[in-house]
Amino acid sequence: MAEIFILLAIGLPWLGALLVWAAGDTRANLQHGLAVVFSVAAGIAALLLIPYGTKQIFVSVPIGGAFGDFTFSPDGLGVFLAAVATVIGSLAVIFSVDYMRGEASLGRYYAFILFFIGAMVGLVLTTNLLLMFVFWEITALTSYSLIAFHNDDPKAVAGGIKALIITQFGGLGLLIGALVLFAYTGSYDIQAFITNPAMLPAGALAWMAYGCLAAAAAKSAQFPFQTWLPDAMEAPTPVSALIHAATMVNAGVYLLARFYPAFEGVPGWREAVMLVGMLSALLAALMAVVATDLKRVLAYSTVSQLGYMVYAVGAGGVFASQFHLLSHSVFKALLFLGAGAVIHSAGTRDMRLLGGLGKRMPFVRLVFVVGGLALAGLPILNGFWSKELILEAGLEHGNPLWMLIAMLLVSGMTAFYTFRMVWLVFYGKPRSELQAHDAGLAMKISLAPLAFGTLTTWLLAGSFAKLLSESLPAHGIEAHSTTEILTDVLTAPVTLVAMAVIFLGLAAWWQRDKLSGVGKALAGLTNAAMNSFGFEEVNRTVVGGIQIAAERLRTTQTGLLNWNVAALLVAMVVVLAILALGVG
Repeated sequence: MAEIFILLAIGLPWLGALLVWAAGDTRANLQHGLAVVFSVAAGIAALLLIPYGTKQIFVSVPIGGAFGDFTFSPDGLGVFLAAVATVIGSLAVIFSVDYMRGEASLGRYYAFILFFIGAMVGLVLTTNLLLMFVFWEITALTSYSLIAFHNDDPKAVAGGIKALIITQFGGLGLLIGALVLFAYTGSYDIQAFITNPAMLPAGALAWMAYGCLAAAAAKSAQFPFQTWLPDAMEAPTPVSALIHAATMVNAGVYLLARFYPAFEGVPGWREAVMLVGMLSALLAALMAVVATDLKRVLAYSTVSQLGYMVYAVGAGGVFASQFHLLSHSVFKALLFLGAGAVIHSAGTRDMRLLGGLGKRMPFVRLVFVVGGLALAGLPILNGFWSKELILEAGLEHGNPLWMLIAMLLVSGMTAFYTFRMVWLVFYGKPRSELQAHDAGLAMKISLAPLAFGTLTTWLLAGSFAKLLSESLPAHGIEAHSTTEILTDVLTAPVTLVAMAVIFLGLAAWWQRDKLSGVGKALAGLTNAAMNSFGFEEVNRTVVGGIQIAAERLRTTQTGLLNWNVAALLVAMVVVLAILALGVG
């Protein structure tokens, strides 16, 4: 049965994409219905796959030659992320029934979303590194298409192009890793490599390790590639929830966690991973503190929370990292979809124009506050337990100590900007004349289970630890019960310190008027944060340079079909010849 569930989890979204596209935009209700049915069916298939979470390969498609066998295995890490991608993805699709009602090009919208979900499932379930790279690139293409969905909006198109170009640095890093592995072993088998990383010389292993770190940083919008994610906010909000909570940005963290046993011994790798995570968490939190766009605050928050996960992997806390990924996927999807309900109703993302919406949107306010409390890391919501596990891992294994202190500081800033966001949107007096109403039925159907999950998914800690422990023996994850994990968190000294810092962050917002002098003293830091600490300019220069080069290369395109076909055939023959010689 596992083989069938694997094929269904990947194939159902792709089949649904074809059917939605074929239905035609003149039949919008049919498109909505098809998208919901196929996304929910894929989610059910992924959930049914969880009991088969072992390291045994269940699906193998013999390809041979330089491509190896295309293999899929439902181990704990893969099935968990497949469930996240499909279940959160299906809720985003259901939310879209209200959010996208009356929009043009629904076929294109739903087709790319469903193709995106299927590619993410394939990425996390395959054990062939070359095939992982293929799925990796499919997610890049679909995310570009969805970010630039409103292709008559220059900002949306620019955001899509920027995301595509910057994440390609990550694709290059992953491709280098795949080629290095094949060059030395003649195989792309991820499981065999993780079991015995000594099959690669030290130098080659280092190239692969740092190539994968670059891939993860670009894909998960980590330092120094973090600027593409806020610009991705030009996408429709359900797409933002999908990218930030369920699919693309999780891929980088997954990559680091998957290969941790192979790379942990590479000199300087763990420290580099921790540094990337710490800098991403800190810089993004500072930018969230000064942002005024509701979706951008959430985008910076995503970069920051992913920084926690990356830091945890470097510190050796793979379970803590993945448990926070689970928590984050639920509460961040809740926050993004809640923000989508606000934007759909009020017609603006500028928090300076909002205020007092809670009275007119009581349901959205309720679920958004639940998500905000989880993001801030307050008990007893899921974000509290998983974030504290990360800090505990940092205290036990994550030298140097100053990085842990920085992560604790980020906890306080997270509480500050979260409370600021909730207050500016839902409380106080209205700051402009806006027509607002509560969420529609489809929106509520999506938001309610996410709010429930935010309150309860921490109860899965023991089962999740057992799943990862049994299916990932090389990772050294210990199987503890939920009670043991929760007791460990509550008795850890770092938990008390973190709680103190978080409540200081909350108090700083309450007493913001009295602390205005501090804000003036930090004006330079504020201006730097508002300008992305200069990274926006660097990335803009890189993206602009690549676009100029691409424009010049356009002159090589004759526009004549015969010449184009001939060029493709010649290139294909050359590539096949190189591969054949390499195999020989």
